[in-house]
Amino acid sequence: MKNLVVVSIAALLCSVACVTALAQPSVSPADLVNPLMGTQSTYALSTGNTYPSVSMPWGMNAWSAQTGKNGDGWMYGYNSGKIRGIKQTHQPSPWINDYGCFSIMPVSGAMRFDEEARASWFSHKAETARPYSYSVYLADHNVVASVTPTERAAVLRFEFKSNDSAWLVVDAFPKGSYIKIIPAENKIIGYCRYNSGGVPDNFKNYFELRFSKPFSVAHSWHGKTLANDTLELSGDHVGAIVGFGANKGVVEVKAASSFISAQQAALNLQREVGQQDFAAIESKAKAAWNKELGRIRIEDERKDAVKTFYSCMYRVLLFPRKFYELDADNNVVHYSPYNGKVLPGYMFTDNGFWDTFRAVFPFFNLMYPHLNSNIMEGLANAYKESGWLPEWASPGHRDCMIGSNSSSLIADAYLKGGRGFDIELLYEAMTKNAYNAGPLGSVGRNGAGYYDKLGYVPNDVGINESAARTLEYAYADFCLYQLAKALGKPADEISKWKQRSLNYKKMFYAPAKLMAGRKQDGSFPNNFNPFKWGGDFTEGNALHYSWSVFHDIEGLKQLMGGDGAMVNMLDTVFALPPVFDESYYGQVIHEIREMQIMNFGQYAHGNQPIQHMPYLYKFTSQPWKTEYWVREIMNRLYSATPDGYCGDEDNGQTSAWYVFSALGFYPVCPGSNQYVMGAPLFKKAVVTLENGKQMVINAPANNEANRFVQSMQLNGKTYTKRYLNHKDLQAGVSLQFSMSARPKTNIISSQSEMPYSLSNE
Repeated sequence: MKNLVVVSIAALLCSVACVTALAQPSVSPADLVNPLMGTQSTYALSTGNTYPSVSMPWGMNAWSAQTGKNGDGWMYGYNSGKIRGIKQTHQPSPWINDYGCFSIMPVSGAMRFDEEARASWFSHKAETARPYSYSVYLADHNVVASVTPTERAAVLRFEFKSNDSAWLVVDAFPKGSYIKIIPAENKIIGYCRYNSGGVPDNFKNYFELRFSKPFSVAHSWHGKTLANDTLELSGDHVGAIVGFGANKGVVEVKAASSFISAQQAALNLQREVGQQDFAAIESKAKAAWNKELGRIRIEDERKDAVKTFYSCMYRVLLFPRKFYELDADNNVVHYSPYNGKVLPGYMFTDNGFWDTFRAVFPFFNLMYPHLNSNIMEGLANAYKESGWLPEWASPGHRDCMIGSNSSSLIADAYLKGGRGFDIELLYEAMTKNAYNAGPLGSVGRNGAGYYDKLGYVPNDVGINESAARTLEYAYADFCLYQLAKALGKPADEISKWKQRSLNYKKMFYAPAKLMAGRKQDGSFPNNFNPFKWGGDFTEGNALHYSWSVFHDIEGLKQLMGGDGAMVNMLDTVFALPPVFDESYYGQVIHEIREMQIMNFGQYAHGNQPIQHMPYLYKFTSQPWKTEYWVREIMNRLYSATPDGYCGDEDNGQTSAWYVFSALGFYPVCPGSNQYVMGAPLFKKAVVTLENGKQMVINAPANNEANRFVQSMQLNGKTYTKRYLNHKDLQAGVSLQFSMSARPKTNIISSQSEMPYSLSNE
């Protein structure tokens, strides 16, 4: 009897072990991503302003379910109840909107093509979103619609579950479109010209769609009017509807597009899809995402944090888009969104550098230097084709945001070892930017003449956001200074850039210990209000923008009155109530509301200007406060949920902040070749670099309580510097952290252990 009990217990234990093993399968990084993170957003309040992008990393096209009306920047809203189509999109932001888009929508029963009439109720309970595929049950049509991508093509799968009339609607969107149905080839071709600006006159996105079943009925349509039996049509807004009879079964659609020509769209389809079906393309797309996401392997039992990490990393790898194609001879070519010509070489687009210079492009320099070199070649091509460097491209120049932050991208790429692009041409372009206002307010430097003469942009000469512009121009001049040194430019030229990079000091308003706008005569305002958003600043106030001295925090510290004064000012940002003055805008803009409701005082992580600020404690006598606040921000402001961000995600920037911070360091000053130390979030992270070397980050005692670094070793040796060098990381390193629930406060550091500041040169 005793032996039987032992055997029974052993069998039970084996059974439990087997069940546990089955219950905890190895999950690929791509399946940890939630593409719905940040989609519960509206015009009034952003929790990311994202959509579930189904695409390849940096793919030319993305696909998404569309809940909003055609032309609505909020094309997918988590709280929406209906889907209008599965849309090919290039939208980088709801504020920038879309271009070159079209959609496909299944319909069953009566023939319906208008976007309102064809829309179907859906539930998130019957929706599956992954980076590599999306599937949703469309209840009104009893159809499961799915899509999986390649870089310039996709396969869509429509499972009609009722033996009823089955239709597929192609919507080529307004602002100029063309459709041609070719029944003999089960094919539809066309183009869409929809855009929100930034395109030449001859702009078109050509598409080719191949269907797995023949059409029993085929019509085109325009507006809300059916063009019976008309197979070819052009106009402001045209489309097609094709029928498959009473069809309970699956229709697959192979779709590709090109900005170059209809022939190139056909070539893209043949090259990237060919005879492969949905399952084959989905498998390849999943493998591509796992390859890129798997470059960073996280080991930690906190599953929610791991999901948030990979969901953020996915967002970092979506933009900028590849705006180039491969011709019949496999040459890299692109349609120029600047002059409308088809030209050789790389082109990338859909990016606002005001956001992404801060962490996205430093992440590329760390993890994807070859890609970033191609992006730099694309910038050189944009300069050759338009005469200016882009600052916000979608697909060409867009008048959005401020600064000449392309200088940061270029300098950081070259200084961190990027090659294979014409750096002398880019230096020329950066110099032109520095001295000239461009054709749009966001291109070149608005107020360049005043900045050159006075060292700042005055706030009484009709140029808005003057203090913010001055601070960003000074940082761009620092990037020029660093690059001029590296390129061996004449000493007087190097000195000039260095002096200009100190222009931030001219905006410092000593009575408030903050930056402020000033008039052409040099006077500061009598009624300075640190809580006023806009005016002298860009989507923020003086408490946010005063820290935009990325290159000289030591100089800023001295302006504020020294170490203690700067610590006090940093503390004050978190301690003040979230009061605000919105009078410049005439309404409470969403960035203000997001600051107000997060319970972080005046800290506005939902917008980019202040995101580096928690790391500035590392430049002071109280560095542990960086470790405290960075963990607070990660814990409280991020989650892999539909409301998972605390403001606009913005082309990967808010996500890149999390990815860097979770690893334990952050690029406060791109162009300095340093990363400022924080504290790792996970017990272990293994980062595989492009050169095959690895960064191994170990913090075995890490948990929710243990957020403070007690000691650190680099390659087995005690390390007390508050920064990491890019060159050291690229060589492969082992970082060992000893973590504790209590901060280490008895820290005395020499100046050489502090992160880079220009004033310490």
